[in-house]
Amino acid sequence: MSSSSSVVRRMRRLPAAYQVIVVLLRPLLRVLFKRDWRGMEHLPAGGSVVAPNHLSYVDPFAIALYLFDNDHPPYYLGKEAVFRIPVFGRLIGWADQIPVYRGTGQAADAMRAAVAAVHEGKTVVVYPEGTLTRDPGGWPMKGKTGAARIALTTKCPVIPVAMWGPQEVLGTYQKKLRLFPRATMHVVAGPPVDLADLYDRPLDAALLTEATDRIMDAITAQLEVLRGEKAPAVRFDSRAMGVPETGNPNKERP
Repeated sequence: MSSSSSVVRRMRRLPAAYQVIVVLLRPLLRVLFKRDWRGMEHLPAGGSVVAPNHLSYVDPFAIALYLFDNDHPPYYLGKEAVFRIPVFGRLIGWADQIPVYRGTGQAADAMRAAVAAVHEGKTVVVYPEGTLTRDPGGWPMKGKTGAARIALTTKCPVIPVAMWGPQEVLGTYQKKLRLFPRATMHVVAGPPVDLADLYDRPLDAALLTEATDRIMDAITAQLEVLRGEKAPAVRFDSRAMGVPETGNPNKERP
């Protein structure tokens, strides 16, 4: 785990608002969560995309702690609603996090900002599923193409990350926090997803789908190791199952 002096050096490289968030949240998270960190040797120097599975609204905090403590301060692509939260939303905007306006013409702005962040050497966190998993067993769903698009545009490493444990603190689409007994955040990073053979092909839908499938396969393989189980042979697809792709799928629709 990182020393106090290395944390101070890391903080000096961050925007002031990012430093405030770290000062407020990092000590609290280290008290609330037990930690099982693995695979840190796979986190590369320079710009990269980190692609985790998505189980709970607690996930971003656990991933942020994992990456920050391993000298890779994260920059998130996150839904713009988070940026409208009073005070905290302003802070994360000032901390150079990247809002995503899903289903609007502004979605391309987020992609350009993410590509620029990678070129600046930042660790950009993208949830390929695009939302909390709808899979009944908590396994990764069919992915969206955002992470693949950034990776193929920049030719940066894509690091698949699997996590298990946040759902014990806050279940998927649930509201009741369970802080005690302390849950263990199991996080493992895998080797970069091999996309090199795709770099010089036209960036079309077929290519993005192939790259996304490789990313989701790698995340799922890491999660199988964490859970000691095999994932379903067919990945859950919200569209094919008639489940809403955004919002709480358990909420009754008018």
